[in-house]
Order: sequence, then C-alpha cells, then structure tokens
Amino acid sequence: MKIRMRSLILRCAAGAVIIAGVCVMPFFNMQEPVSVMVPRFPAAGPVLRKDVVHAVMPGETLFRLGKMYDVKLEDIMARNQLSASDVLKMGQKILVPGAAALNDVIPLFPSRKWKYIIIHHSATEDDDALSLYALHQRRGWDSTGYDFLIDNGTKGTVAGHVDATPRWIAQKNGAHCKASGMNTKAIGICLIGNFSLEECPEVQLMALVRLIKYLMEYYDIPAGNIMGHGQVPEANTECPGKLFPWNKFRKMLAAETAADLQF
Repeated sequence: MKIRMRSLILRCAAGAVIIAGVCVMPFFNMQEPVSVMVPRFPAAGPVLRKDVVHAVMPGETLFRLGKMYDVKLEDIMARNQLSASDVLKMGQKILVPGAAALNDVIPLFPSRKWKYIIIHHSATEDDDALSLYALHQRRGWDSTGYDFLIDNGTKGTVAGHVDATPRWIAQKNGAHCKASGMNTKAIGICLIGNFSLEECPEVQLMALVRLIKYLMEYYDIPAGNIMGHGQVPEANTECPGKLFPWNKFRKMLAAETAADLQF
C-alpha cells in the first residue's frame, strides 16, 4: 500500500508511523485492513482527564473509542464489564475512564475508486450520527448515506468532531449524490447544520479542511474534484447551502496543503 504524503515520515508506536504530526496505526476489521489517522493537536497546558459517558454512534467499536479518548482498550472493557468480542449497540452508554479531550479517528482504506469529494449540509439545525442514521433508514437506505459527518455541537456532540459512518467503514457506494454517478466514485461529507439559513461555524469549517486534506493526500484527489452537492453537473440543489463560505474554504484548504509542501 502506497501512501502519497508529501511530509516527513517518522516511526512512532510499534507498527505505526507519524505523518505530518498524525499517528497512522494499522487497524483490522472482519474484512480488510485499514489505517486509522488520529489528529492530535497539542493542548496549551497539561492534558486534563476525566470520566466520560459516551453514547455509541453507528459504526463505533471499543477500539475506536479507545483511540478517540486516548484510553487503553482494557480499561474501557474493565469499567464496563465487556470483553473484546462484545459488539456495541447504537445508543449504548459506555463509561470511558480517564478520558482525554475527544480526538477524530479517520479510517483510510486502500482503494482506487474514490476520485471526488462532495460537501453537503444536513439542512437541519440539530442532528447527530444516530438521528441521521435513523432518518436514512426510514427512507429505505441500509445505512447513513454519507461517508463522514461533522458535528455542530447539538444533541450533546462536540462541535467539529468527525464521525466515520458505517457506509464508509464497509466501503459501500454512497447514497448522497446520484447526479453524474457520484455515489460510485465520490466521498460524501455532511456538515450538521443549515447553511442556507446561517453561516458555517469556524470549528466545523476547520474540521472539514483537515479531513479533506487527509483524504486528498491518501486517495490522490485533486482540489478541482472537491465540490458542493449543488456544483455537481445534473444536480438540482443549493446544498451545502447558499451561505457556505466557498472562498474562505478554498483559501484555508490551499494554506493547509501548502503547509505540508513546506514541511
């Protein structure tokens, strides 16, 4: 597997490497190996830890929770009387002992099918991975239609947190953009919020830029293939909203990728 990153690669924990300050660790599911990227942004002071009660979102596993909160898998299992073979249920409450601040965990699967990235908004004011999963199932879909969600802080979520959906974990075709056949070749990212009525919060925009940077580098997707749903030929929608800050987004993404070139 070839990772086309334009940054220095250093060894970190056993079996892992550091790419642009991000720890890339091998991860295995029932079907195929993936790489998990855990962005770590240095805190201004000591890391403050506390017990956290986490509601399990679609596709989350004990391994993923451990990486999200920087807690040993064994500690989570012991506090919740779970074994490694236990399957978490959506909505299940898990006590995470001594949790650090929430990290984003971005699984990256070796694939040549992803050529585009399509940006969406949920067109709702408050949602999370659970509510969108339920909504899309009511529409007759097998799972959330998008590959990634970026929370806005409603329903107890952390604003700017990135959720990888079960559709992405299974590497299924999308259910987010039929126009131009994008469901078979485009990664769908949905920001929770209605950007036809309000501006996109800075924390969500920053999370979007970071996520897209990793996806661009890993899947070799050019900047010209990143577009909003409404910019796709044959699409008839204003998604991700008429107030989405395209000029600001493009400048932020260009600055982020340029920083890698200078690393």
